[in-house]
Amino acid sequence: MSAPENIGEVLFSAERIQDRVRELGDTISKDYKGTDPVLICMLRGAAIFTGDLVRSISVPLTLDFMAISNYTSGESSGAVKILKDLEESIEAREVIVVEDIVATGLTLSYLLRSLQARNPASLKVCTLLDRVVARIIDVPLAYRGFELPDVFVVGYGLDFQQHYRNLPFICTLKSETRAPEL
Repeated sequence: MSAPENIGEVLFSAERIQDRVRELGDTISKDYKGTDPVLICMLRGAAIFTGDLVRSISVPLTLDFMAISNYTSGESSGAVKILKDLEESIEAREVIVVEDIVATGLTLSYLLRSLQARNPASLKVCTLLDRVVARIIDVPLAYRGFELPDVFVVGYGLDFQQHYRNLPFICTLKSETRAPEL
């Protein structure tokens, strides 16, 4: 796939991402041997990552989806809202939340509190990208694909105004493409 003109530096190639996803899948398969975990894909950003990840996991599993947001019209409202909830109960189940990126930890912290109230047997997080430098609240990450510097990225499920999710790699955008950050 050729890259659009407005992408910047490719931080993680398609090959590097696929290698890391397979490693994460192998680790999860070992950690959950003999169990039947529920993977919760956080929509929309984690959809591509989750699809590749579940194909890399060798233990039986089930898959469910959630969508949450703390944004309204592109600006942070400070409140987290569940846009799509789980369809199955997670009570007494081994649960792995699959995220595309963890930055401040605020939204994930809310999500984990909400899911913990549903009494899972265990609750862990697998994220493709971890932007540690932006962390405000410490959140436990059991599985992490890559540590991300303090840059805005798109590709492999991550978007800018709902575009670029289909890129097979993760890259920055040229500064003139994005609106100034507040």
